[in-house]
Amino acid sequence: MAEPLDRLEETELGRQGVTGYRPGGFRIGSTWHEGHLLLLPEAVVTWDITSPDALSEASLEALRAVEPPADILLLGLGAKAPLLPFELRRTLASWGLAVEAMPTPSACRTFNLLLAEERRVVAALFAMP
Repeated sequence: MAEPLDRLEETELGRQGVTGYRPGGFRIGSTWHEGHLLLLPEAVVTWDITSPDALSEASLEALRAVEPPADILLLGLGAKAPLLPFELRRTLASWGLAVEAMPTPSACRTFNLLLAEERRVVAALFAMP
């Protein structure tokens, strides 16, 4: 039997929101993507990272190339949201990003809400186990 999905609202903008998730993947618009993802204004990118413990400046480097720059980074860190190291928060702030770390389901809903408000938001989402 298939896992139940958490169905989320589709955004009205050109950018597509998270319309569902299941263990191991996400639906962006009408397309399923497996694994961890970076949601950028112009792309959905497979995020090659193993766990929230592996978060680093290098693992988030793709966010620096976003034009125009994003204002907000939502980190969906799985079932729980561990605290981010101070140095990483400081680095991301120097990139101009306000960072919100939260469980992945909350990050998906917040991402869609901020898209609907036409905010300059990016997301780094760990797939649920």
